[in-house]
Formats: sequence, C-alpha cells, structure tokens
Amino acid sequence: MSKYLNPKVDLTFKKIFGEHPNLVKSLLNALLPLPEGMEIVKVEHLNPENVPDNPTKKYSIVDVRCTDNKGRGFIVEMQSYWNKEFFLRTLFNAASMYTKQLAKGNPFERLKEVYALALVNDEAFNYDGDSGYMQEFYITNKNHPEDIHHDLSLIFVELVKYRPVDRGSRAIKDLWLRFLTEINEQTEKVDDVLLENPDISQALNIVERSAYTDADIYAYEDYLLEVMTQRNSVTSAMKDGIEQGRAEGRVEGMAQGKAEGAQSEKFETAKRMKAEGLELNLISKITQLPLDEIERL
Repeated sequence: MSKYLNPKVDLTFKKIFGEHPNLVKSLLNALLPLPEGMEIVKVEHLNPENVPDNPTKKYSIVDVRCTDNKGRGFIVEMQSYWNKEFFLRTLFNAASMYTKQLAKGNPFERLKEVYALALVNDEAFNYDGDSGYMQEFYITNKNHPEDIHHDLSLIFVELVKYRPVDRGSRAIKDLWLRFLTEINEQTEKVDDVLLENPDISQALNIVERSAYTDADIYAYEDYLLEVMTQRNSVTSAMKDGIEQGRAEGRVEGMAQGKAEGAQSEKFETAKRMKAEGLELNLISKITQLPLDEIERL
C-alpha cells in the first residue's frame, strides 16, 4: 500500500492549503510575482463563497480563498484538467472577490488587489515556441505595455510542463512545484531536499495515507474516478468531433470532386462543339456555360 496520497486531489489539497494558513502563505509567496517588499506576512482563510454552477461538473476544480494583513485577496485553485471555460471562471471569481470589497462600504480608493493562482494539472495554453509553465494575465495598456495594473492578477501554472532545472535547488518555488508534481500514490521515497524544508515536510505529513480514515480514502478514490471519467469523456468527445469532421470532409470532398468533374466535362463538350462549328449561343444553351467562357475556349 502506498504511503502518500496525491496532494492535487480535492481532499488532500484542501487539508494542506485550506486548513493551514502558514502553508498557503508559503505557496503564494513562492509562486506569485509579488512586488519586492510586498510579500505576504499573514493570511486568514475565508468561508467558501457561492459561485455559479460549473458546467464541467463539480469535481474538476478545488479552490481556497484568503486575505492577508494588507487586505489583499487571494484565490488558489487546483484544476484537475483544462476546459476553455476555466479561464473565464477564474476571472469571474477574482472579479467577484474584488467587487465584494465595495459591499463592505469601502470607497474605490481603498480597493485592494486580488490575485488568482490557478494550478492546472493539464496543458492549458498552446503558444508558439516554449512559453514556459507559468502564464501571467494583468490589466495592461495595449499601446503602452509597460503600463501594468495589478488590481486583478491571474496566474496560471501548468504543472504538467514544469521540469526542475536543478533538483538540488532549495528555492521554495521549486520545492512546492516538485511537491505538487512528484508526490503521488506511487511515491516510495522522498528526496531529502524536500524533507529538509519545514513547510514541505509538514505538507508531506498531511498527505500520508495513515492520517486518513477509511471514509476519507473512499471519498479520495471516488474523486479520482470522477476526474478520470470526465477526462476520458472530454477526450472521447474530441475524438468523435475529429472523426465526424473527417467524415464530413470526405463526403464534402467527394461531392466537390463530382461537381468539378461535371464542370470539366461541360468544358470539354463545349470545346468539341465549338471545333465542329456550332453557334456559340447554341453551345451555351446546351452546356449551360456562360457565353464569354465559351468564347475563350
């Protein structure tokens, strides 16, 4: 039996980052491109807020919400697989957290920044060239790209694209990314570099299988089965769409080929009639070809 559970699953992810403020603070400071001197000192978890029903079912996204001592808002999402609507969902949640500050009676000038950190266990963006595993979205001026506003910041980390450059690195960013990408049910031995860091070591203790009840394990495995089913369903739908497109393309191609063949035959017939000396108007009437095209034959 495996020693560890996967930290990317609903049950474990929420236990790590939804119940331990020091760990979500560490993760956010490690992965968010916060301005120098603006690191998070203290966080407080928020109660889950109501969000619209996700059309791709409830099991695909897990999120944790918190604020820091400066009043800034943070959303941490784990997205099990990518769907085009997830970007809009992330934007909606960040914008919702931002605007709800006004409901508390804050004037516009007191609005604080909101950061959404989306950890995606899938490929989300396909840009030309190697664009890396992290994509950052801000409000910018198209004509002056240097004019960047961090009021709403969306940071997407494609975990499947992360590859540690130096496995001996003790940078907390690399340690958290290695923890999220390397630890799972098949993990037998953990690298000492991970164990030496107190935050990562604590997170490892949280995902030890022995810390969970039989009911927890059942819920954990049910989540994995649901995610696998959804992923297979999406993949199957894509394949069906491709095959249907190919079939439609073949039918369309055959029809187009027949039409082009018939048109070509009309021109050959008109050419022979013209060679026999028939009047052009008569040829046009028989072949249904325009008179000017027959004249050019």
